Amino acid sequence: MNLGGFDFGGLFDPVLAWESLPFVLSGLPATMLISFISMGVGLVLGLFLALARGSNRLILRWPARIYISFMRGTPILVFLFILYFGLPVVGIEFTAMVAACVGFGLNSAAYIAEIDRSSLNSIDHGQWESARALNMPYFKTLRIIILPQATRIAIPPLTNVFMDIVKATSLAAVITVPELFQKTQIVAGREFDAMTMYILVALIYWPVCILISFFQDRLEKRYSRFV
Repeated sequence: MNLGGFDFGGLFDPVLAWESLPFVLSGLPATMLISFISMGVGLVLGLFLALARGSNRLILRWPARIYISFMRGTPILVFLFILYFGLPVVGIEFTAMVAACVGFGLNSAAYIAEIDRSSLNSIDHGQWESARALNMPYFKTLRIIILPQATRIAIPPLTNVFMDIVKATSLAAVITVPELFQKTQIVAGREFDAMTMYILVALIYWPVCILISFFQDRLEKRYSRFV
């Protein structure tokens, strides 16, 4: 298609995209592995940060606030460079994959902590008081009564965090992690057709995120009984 002297047909080469698809998809396992590990780290650390952030004890609350502020206020790319290129200066070395998992996990924990905190705070405080009147321990109350209800509220924003992690793993290409975007860049540099390859990788990320949204809907229905 030619419009005003510009050849739109040159934007995307379907033959190159099809031939390159297996090689590009070979980076998908690394992308998903980083995403799941990072999300797991973020969920565990984020819950503890949320509880510390809402604590009455200054020794817990302020370190949590500082951590959350720092992670939310600094680019993840800078943090990846610190982990992969900076720490070896002081004798601490990570593989590219480990650095990516640690970086995205610690970074996502800050956002998850704020989601968890707001979800926990949305639960009626009377439920805490009722559990206390029954002499139910704090962590048992949290696990049995509060967390199931808070989880239902937190599912949509937590899903958004997971989607952001999946897409942000493309930044791991700069520290040589062989994930989707790094594989795409290899082909783009070899074939001198960056536009085709970037469109292709965008069309791969899209259905992955659609699948995540599908599981979000299933989880929301599962936890709807706690309404």
